[in-house]
Amino acid sequence: MTDRGTDEISFRRGGVGGFVVFTRPKALNALTLGMIRAYAPVLAEWAKDPNLRHVVQTGEGGKAFCAGGDVRAAYEAGIAAKRGGRADPLVRDFFFEEYRLNRRLARFPKPIVSILDGICMGGGVGLSVHGRYRVATERTLFAMPESAIGLFPDVGGSYFLPRLPGRMGDFLGLTGERLKAADLVHLGLATHYVESARLEELLKALESEAADAALARFNADPGPATLPGHAAAIDRCFAPRSIEGILAALDAEGGEWAGKIAARLCKMSPTSLKISLRQLELGQSMSIEDALRMEFRMVRRCMDGDDFYEGIRAVLVDKDNAPKWKPATLAEVTDADVARYFAPVADGDELTFAD
Repeated sequence: MTDRGTDEISFRRGGVGGFVVFTRPKALNALTLGMIRAYAPVLAEWAKDPNLRHVVQTGEGGKAFCAGGDVRAAYEAGIAAKRGGRADPLVRDFFFEEYRLNRRLARFPKPIVSILDGICMGGGVGLSVHGRYRVATERTLFAMPESAIGLFPDVGGSYFLPRLPGRMGDFLGLTGERLKAADLVHLGLATHYVESARLEELLKALESEAADAALARFNADPGPATLPGHAAAIDRCFAPRSIEGILAALDAEGGEWAGKIAARLCKMSPTSLKISLRQLELGQSMSIEDALRMEFRMVRRCMDGDDFYEGIRAVLVDKDNAPKWKPATLAEVTDADVARYFAPVADGDELTFAD
């Protein structure tokens, strides 16, 4: 058994498992560039270890698996760069290396088990959803809330969201709906449910047992899901291929649920909504590599724009929850504006993969 890592992430070999712990509990284990850079070479090493049967990912503190990428750091670096009239390599490097890590996890040759005890959003979803096993608990809270901060459902959202049943991927990617364990298991976003009180026992078992056998032994019933009751309405209302069409369908649907969803969409960045819908449509037929390449183009455009910085200001900095989006309305976001987010970047600096 060996231990290594940094003050933000730790790595331990225990029996047949490799154990990764995200150790920023005060920041809800938000993913930093330093964590990514420490993790990538360990994964490469473990992939070749004949004695390692699986990798287990957990978050320290009991409140979060990983609440997302450290977008506050990207915001601060980007704002400083804009004021100085230059580009900041931190912004580009964070997303470049995060997406490469997402792909490495997706192609890892051994099972990855993620224990989603607490909050799992954004970048935390990217760390877990591409692996083979995802364990929810009664404390799990899962979402892709990027449209609310001027971004889009990235970290491979283009790949996994369109592969959910019906229009569920569009619904989750556009609204940022928060899901608990029963709905995650229903959708297959979680593969197992284990009560948090049994997690230490499960982790111990994963040192000596194959992942599938240990998880099957600890798996429990998460209770009834809520999404099936809305599935037909979601399929109807999110069938249109424009945000305006979706809002019209929600209006026609009527009722408290549809009104609540429409009101939520109307608070989000109009640009984010339009590029997200297009992204999810294109991602249906893409490999994980092509999906991440597309997202890297998109995120670089977002970093050059205004809405990401305004979204972070409103939600995380000033916390007034009153972003002033540019453009401010859906009508002002043209097809040409949307297309620009998917065009090759001018400097040719595209996302590449090392292996």
